[in-house]
Amino acid sequence: MKRHTLYTLALFLALTLSSFSQNKQLLFGFTDIPQSVLINPSTQLENDWFVGFPLLSQLHANVGLSGVSAFDLFADDGKDFNSKLQDVVFRMEATDFYTATQQVEIFSGGFSKGSSFERDSYFSFGIYLESDVIVYHPKDYLVLAYEGNANNIGRPFDIGDLNVSAEMLSVFHFGFSKKVNEKLTLGARAKIYSSIFNVNSTNNRGVFITEEGENNLLKHTFILDLNVSTSGLKSLLNDENTNATNDTQELVKRVLLGGNLGLGLDVGMTYQVSDQVQFEASLQDFGFINHTKDLETYDIKGNFVFDGINPVFPEVGDGQTAEEYYEEISENFEELFDTEAEAEKYTTLRPIKFNTALRYAFGKNRSRDCNCLADDDGYINAVGVQLYAINRPKAPQMALTAFYYRRILRGLRAKVTYTMDSFSYTNVGLGMSAHLGPLNFYILADNLLEYQNLAKAQSASLQLGLNLVFGRGQ
Repeated sequence: MKRHTLYTLALFLALTLSSFSQNKQLLFGFTDIPQSVLINPSTQLENDWFVGFPLLSQLHANVGLSGVSAFDLFADDGKDFNSKLQDVVFRMEATDFYTATQQVEIFSGGFSKGSSFERDSYFSFGIYLESDVIVYHPKDYLVLAYEGNANNIGRPFDIGDLNVSAEMLSVFHFGFSKKVNEKLTLGARAKIYSSIFNVNSTNNRGVFITEEGENNLLKHTFILDLNVSTSGLKSLLNDENTNATNDTQELVKRVLLGGNLGLGLDVGMTYQVSDQVQFEASLQDFGFINHTKDLETYDIKGNFVFDGINPVFPEVGDGQTAEEYYEEISENFEELFDTEAEAEKYTTLRPIKFNTALRYAFGKNRSRDCNCLADDDGYINAVGVQLYAINRPKAPQMALTAFYYRRILRGLRAKVTYTMDSFSYTNVGLGMSAHLGPLNFYILADNLLEYQNLAKAQSASLQLGLNLVFGRGQ
């Protein structure tokens, strides 16, 4: 790949991967922040309309590593790095993973509709960039690399430990929510996906076994069913032009619906059980992307048994010379492992996300100048629990959150969370939203207990944004 193409990709990735997102437990149900409607399209925003500052309305950074932290490898404890690396390799399981997902808004806006007495409908729309990367720990591959096969006679190494998915895409969306009655509000969001690039290798199967041989010392058995599919990378990696502008223009084109396209849907509901109890749930990214252009696919399938190179030449009666014998071995290996790239169309499903929460409001505000939100009838405190899940190639990832919400001042709101997930059982988060006239600024951060030594953190998150909000009801 040409150097200018590397620079172009690096810049483009920096604009997007600098912002990661996975579980947004601080944002979910935080109705003072307009971006909360992206998680649950039935969220009842209490304003006439809003518009986000382009590229600044949502910046969110989060990375996660299950089973290990940077401190395990780079701690200044006098231990040899290779020994620590080997310990991590053997301690982690094949279900452990490294993940990074992002969502950065290019543009967003929304407005309410209804009578002058009650605005019971809300429309929201926008464009955002999203990336999603998950790499499972390839334990058997790494154990084989460290120990070799001579010390693992009879042990089947799982080829399916290779499990990787990475994608970058833009999303054009339009959402609508409707207050059906005093208790129930429903919402939906239609999405058009434009894939910028995709790498998918998640359905690998097979084993590699070394056993005592009959003709030679060892016999190696390969049972393989491997697949790697990519879209959007071939033209960039094989680019022969000398002008980086061409690559930038191609990436911008893909952002603006010029990539591989797909469709998606979000749905949500909010139900006011009683004056103080509220239940809400949402399902995000029920959708797919068809990859039909700029494709490369690699397949390795078949069973192969190799006894090594027989030092005894073939019998003359077999009609096969030694040269032909070794050429046959070479051709078998080339046929099995040197696979030519093909352009096969494929479809990927988006990682479906599920959120649900139960909230209890209390502490009636008696202030004369308070015109509080209708959905909790003027209560300044709320506590609750939230469940989050996301579909992943090997198994769903889940998180359970307890939260406390507080209206501190007329234009200042706070939310505190405690979350248990795949990365930590001690994830404490804090979110603040402030309004100064029409300007809304928010900042949300979790894993605060690890900020004194981020190297020990298995995940970290920071989110902030700026909006203009008009006709606020509080």
